[in-house]
Amino acid sequence: MTLSIKVYSDYVCPYCFLAKKPLEDAVQNKDVNIEWMPFELRPKPNETLRPEGEYLQTVWKQSVYPMAERMGVKIVLPKVSPQPYTHLAFEGYQYAKENGKADEYNDRMFRAFFQEEKDIGNIDVLTKLAGEIGLDEKEYRKALETRKYKEVHEKALEHAYQEGITAVPTFIIGDTKVIGLRSKETLEQIIESQLPTT
Repeated sequence: MTLSIKVYSDYVCPYCFLAKKPLEDAVQNKDVNIEWMPFELRPKPNETLRPEGEYLQTVWKQSVYPMAERMGVKIVLPKVSPQPYTHLAFEGYQYAKENGKADEYNDRMFRAFFQEEKDIGNIDVLTKLAGEIGLDEKEYRKALETRKYKEVHEKALEHAYQEGITAVPTFIIGDTKVIGLRSKETLEQIIESQLPTT
């Protein structure tokens, strides 16, 4: 039986981007199914953070940069100010999921924001990124403009709240909930304990 792993994340959360590699390494050659789940840290009408503000400057200097360096992951604090809302990117994720490109889409959003400093709240930027991973740009753009996946995305958020998700990244591995960025070894131990014994 395949083990289900759900990862709740937001595209503007650096720890979610950093969490990808240890998870990918931990599931090598294991019978698991990973599903990335949307979670907006600051949905509208909440104000998003500004990269020039003291909070982000401090968090990145003390935590994000040292961690990324240890992990060998290239990451920058994007200068996009204020930080973009992510609901459109997530509605686009629902389109990508329907078209079998969920993983590529997630990866592209994270890299676009944290390595290329692109404004992933902008529909033109999102459409171009979708095209880069082989999605139909016209169809994708139309889906965002008409808010075709608004309801699906809102249901996904509702589901996250019902699951008691309050921080990202949060992993639900089988029936174990793990909050925050974890090492490959820690994730491996949890996965091993959750894998069905044959």
